[in-house]
Amino acid sequence: MGLPDWVSDDIDLTVPNAARMYDYALGGFHNFAVDREFVKQAETTLPGFRVNAQINRAFLGRAVRWLARAGIEQFLDIGSGIPTLGNVHEIAQRAAPQARVVYADIDPVAVAHSQAILAGQPRVAVLEADLRRPADILSHPDVNELLDFSEPVAVLMLAVMHFVSDGDDPAAVVAQFRDALVSGSYITITHVAPTPEFEAQLATLQQLYQQTPTPFHLRTPERIARLLTGFDLVEPGIVPITRWRPEPHDRDTEPRRAMLAAVAQKP
Repeated sequence: MGLPDWVSDDIDLTVPNAARMYDYALGGFHNFAVDREFVKQAETTLPGFRVNAQINRAFLGRAVRWLARAGIEQFLDIGSGIPTLGNVHEIAQRAAPQARVVYADIDPVAVAHSQAILAGQPRVAVLEADLRRPADILSHPDVNELLDFSEPVAVLMLAVMHFVSDGDDPAAVVAQFRDALVSGSYITITHVAPTPEFEAQLATLQQLYQQTPTPFHLRTPERIARLLTGFDLVEPGIVPITRWRPEPHDRDTEPRRAMLAAVAQKP
């Protein structure tokens, strides 16, 4: 049986990929056996792994709706992954029909499929880019054609900063985006954190991720706060992801302390 037409020739089907694993955890179908097997191993190691992906997606919806109500009509979603139900432009444009969204991801599968599914959307762009090189994103012609950085922009970094190692200086990465934004702009982040009750499981999960191109790094709330230097935290601050402004229909109100969330504004 041949491969789907969204699979390019240079994709290594033997290595699990974070974007495709996230797609599988959300019930998508743009993933391979190696990704599904990894998620099953991760679920065995840390029960609730798949639920955490769904909870992260629910937070995306809450955060984008909140930002749209706050008057934001421009979004830069970095580490956007593979399109699935409830994307940023769908949520934002319900609240603000003129909202403009740029998606950026390092994974060619995520980018290729995003470009195919979003073709013909005049207020949406997709580009392949590396979060660790902010200047490449900020200077990209597709970004500058769609987003006006003289007006407030919301930068979304959901479940992506923990893939940036200390050696790549994550604080400097965020600072480059901060310096490109005008006052009134926002940054939104979710990040895996060390949790005493899951210390052994998280250590094993980190070992599993060494098999992938994107090992992840745990950071405490204090270290996450340092990433947001120069921003003012929106209440309730840096909190377990299910505790950031939960809505009545959210399926899980149990605090997920291994994943923290924050929205912050440039003053």
